[in-house]
Amino acid sequence: MKDKDGKEKIFCLYKFRTMTDERDENGLLLPDEARMTRFGQKLRDWSLDELPEVINILRGEMSVVGPRPLLVRDMVFMTPEQRKRHDVKPGLSGWAQVNGRNAISWEDKLKLDLEYIQRASFLFDLRIVSITVKKVIKTESITFESMATAEDFGDNLLREGKVDADIYADKQLESIGIMERYMEACK
Repeated sequence: MKDKDGKEKIFCLYKFRTMTDERDENGLLLPDEARMTRFGQKLRDWSLDELPEVINILRGEMSVVGPRPLLVRDMVFMTPEQRKRHDVKPGLSGWAQVNGRNAISWEDKLKLDLEYIQRASFLFDLRIVSITVKKVIKTESITFESMATAEDFGDNLLREGKVDADIYADKQLESIGIMERYMEACK
C-alpha cells in the first residue's frame, strides 16, 4: 500500500503467534518446523492465525481482498514492476492465495498479485472471498515443499542463484535500515 505521497507504507501486521523463538547453540533460529507449536499448527491449518488482521482492516491499513502484505525483507528484492503490487491495499486474502498460496513460486505469486490489480472489481473480490472460504473449510495445505512456512523472497533468489551473496547481504542491510527508521518513527 502507498501513502498519500505515493510512498510504500509500512505497518504492523497483527497475527496470532504460531512459533517459538527457539534458537540453536549459535543463537540462530531453529527451522520453522522445529519452532511451530502444536496449537500454532492448528491455527495455521484453519488460517485462524490471520484473524487479528481484521484490526488492520478496521484501521484502514488492509482490505479484505488484495495482494498479501509482505515483509520489508521481501520488498527490497522486488523489481519496480513487482513493487506495483503496493499500488493497492494489501488483503486478508488474494488472487495468489487462492491459486496456490505458498505452494507456487515467488514469480507466480507476484505475477498473480499484478494480475489481481488489473482485474480488480467487486465481483472479482467476491469470487476470491468465495474460493478462500472453500479452501479454509477444506483446510488445504499451505506449506511449500518441506517448509512449514513460505521461504523469504530474498532467500529464494539466493538459493536459486538469481542474486549473489553480496547483493543478498546488501539488501538484507537495506531492509534492516528501513525497519529501524520505521520503528524510530513509531516512537
